[in-house]
Amino acid sequence: MTDSPQNPAWPAPSSPAAVPGPLDAPATTRAQARVADDHATLRESLHRVRLEVGKAVVGQDGTVTGLLIALLSRGHVLLEGVPGVAKTLLVRSFSRALGLDTRRVQFTPDLMPGDVTGSLVYDPRAGGFDFRPGPVFTHVLLADEINRTPPKTQAALLEAMEERQVSSDGESRALPDPFLVAATQNPIEHEGTYTLPEAQLDRFLLKLVVDLPGRDAEVDVLRRHASGFDPRRLDDAGVHAVVTADEILAAQRAAASVAVDDDLLGYVVDLARATRHSPSVLLGVSPRATTGLLAAAKAWAWLGGYPAITPDHVQTMLVPVWRHRIRLRPEAEIEGVSVDAILTSVLQQTRVPI
Repeated sequence: MTDSPQNPAWPAPSSPAAVPGPLDAPATTRAQARVADDHATLRESLHRVRLEVGKAVVGQDGTVTGLLIALLSRGHVLLEGVPGVAKTLLVRSFSRALGLDTRRVQFTPDLMPGDVTGSLVYDPRAGGFDFRPGPVFTHVLLADEINRTPPKTQAALLEAMEERQVSSDGESRALPDPFLVAATQNPIEHEGTYTLPEAQLDRFLLKLVVDLPGRDAEVDVLRRHASGFDPRRLDDAGVHAVVTADEILAAQRAAASVAVDDDLLGYVVDLARATRHSPSVLLGVSPRATTGLLAAAKAWAWLGGYPAITPDHVQTMLVPVWRHRIRLRPEAEIEGVSVDAILTSVLQQTRVPI
């Protein structure tokens, strides 16, 4: 899959402002220069993550960038695509390059909520119940084929994704930081799947569509397999950790510090209101969607080295952040209207601040 507006490409860096030399610069300017250097170093580390993932996965640069944006925004990602397009391998390679603990849960029709979050287990020696943490207690949780399990088990992730904690027996247990849920799902038209409820979908910051690779990319995949590549052995592919948890947390703080003008805030709200008044839309985006778009635009701007977000950053992130939060009217679905087309129309019809 090539980079596209629905799966952003790595941004070109902005031109840095001229900074006086260390001898004639005031203290404030020197401090700003040090901060800028630190941010540039963090951006370079995240760029290396993409290069590491590319050792195992071909043609998914845009999707990797989307994962990085979600990580910087402290959000979660839903990856949708037909079976066999390397969704699971992508997330495994991504977490390996980050150097974070990761666990995988294969969602099946018989999976229970306690299999994800943990459960109370009776200890006969102590004569009481102890909490046994589930696989959600990790930095990166790969929720594989999340739409193959019933809504009851899907809902087990709601508190973890929103509050970053798990409550059991009246006690709340914090999850590790950073924490990212990367869920994969097959298109709903496949047999044996359950539609994710709106409350669950709204917890995902981004929905990225993983398409079939182009011809050249697929030839490259076959060439690697012909040379002995085994997707189950990432060590053989040379995928190594290139960042630390502390660097990730620092990058999150840096992305959150990107400035936003009031005009841009009004622009985001105008876009949201346009979705609510579209004749084809039954349920438009919520305030959670607007805050998510703002956070993603900040991360996108920071990756490009911009000190403040621009309308371009908002426009680039709008489709992947909002496409899963809109419910169409039944007549629009029958006519084959797509959410992506509606969002594109909203962008074209909403006044852009100068």
